[in-house]
Amino acid sequence: MRVLVAGLGNMGRSHALAWLKQPGAKLVGLVNRSPVDLPPELAAIPQSQDFDEALQRLRPDVAVIATYSDSHADYAVAAMRAGAHVFVEKPLATTVEDARRVVETAAETGRKLVVGYILRHHPSWQRLIAEARALGGPYVFRLNLNQQSTGPTWKVHKALMRTTPPIVDCGVHYVDVMCQITDAPPVEVRGMGLRLSDEIAAGMYNYGHFQVVFEDGSLGWYEAGWGPMMSDTAFFVKDVVSPRGAVSIRMAEDARSDDIDTHTQTSRLRLHRVGEPDRDLSMAGEPGHQQLCDAEAAFMLRAIAENMDLSRHMRDAVSSLAVCLAADESVRTGQPVRLR
Repeated sequence: MRVLVAGLGNMGRSHALAWLKQPGAKLVGLVNRSPVDLPPELAAIPQSQDFDEALQRLRPDVAVIATYSDSHADYAVAAMRAGAHVFVEKPLATTVEDARRVVETAAETGRKLVVGYILRHHPSWQRLIAEARALGGPYVFRLNLNQQSTGPTWKVHKALMRTTPPIVDCGVHYVDVMCQITDAPPVEVRGMGLRLSDEIAAGMYNYGHFQVVFEDGSLGWYEAGWGPMMSDTAFFVKDVVSPRGAVSIRMAEDARSDDIDTHTQTSRLRLHRVGEPDRDLSMAGEPGHQQLCDAEAAFMLRAIAENMDLSRHMRDAVSSLAVCLAADESVRTGQPVRLR
């Protein structure tokens, strides 16, 4: 399988390294808008600056899209129409209409389409989802990811906020978790946000939170903030509550809010059932960020080889994006947004 990777930021480099390790795959090209320094393992892979030209010249079997969010939909559609299966980083698109256009193109061309929800490949998160589903709903989801970012990390966040607010960029991960647990469609979203820095555009905000209501009565809360002003107290809250108990991630005390590995590590899970002693499950030995990217590449190859039905994955991807974009709309208008 000939593989082309577009976008060579943190995620793109990790994906490129992952594809180097996949049996039966060959990394044939890298695309970035400007030349970048790469790890030694990637130095010999040809780089170009034009995605469409690279598609036509290299004819990849798989296109990995890890560019800025506003190019995801067009790149994914172009790749599938050129005959490639597509792995696209989250969010799938920057509008629901574009997300549906990408999904419809996958159905029309018969190409596999996988969205980079890295937590779907994490054994600890898989266990959290299974334990929560075993409790039964309706659920209260309490999730956040605030990052006290400075220096290079703040630079990355400011670049991301040229197109995407924090509640959309990271929020799609956690709404996807909510969707996997409840099975019910989201019906209403209410959001609030605030611009806490003069270093970002006047129309953007670097702190936000939203509430989402699901058809089964489940309620979700998500909060995300980026920047040197953010508090690192309770920056990583991951609770799922039901009438019968709760499942929670308990982070290590020395965890750093802007460390990319912290965003996927769980340390331990606490299982709380009404009337029973709490149980703590150690998640020692869980995969790091690069190992999870390796797992995503392996899943992509398996989805192609086994002709997997990815319709549920696509439905959840569109739903999670719709919730986060509705939250952004609610922040900007001050009004709740109905989804159904």
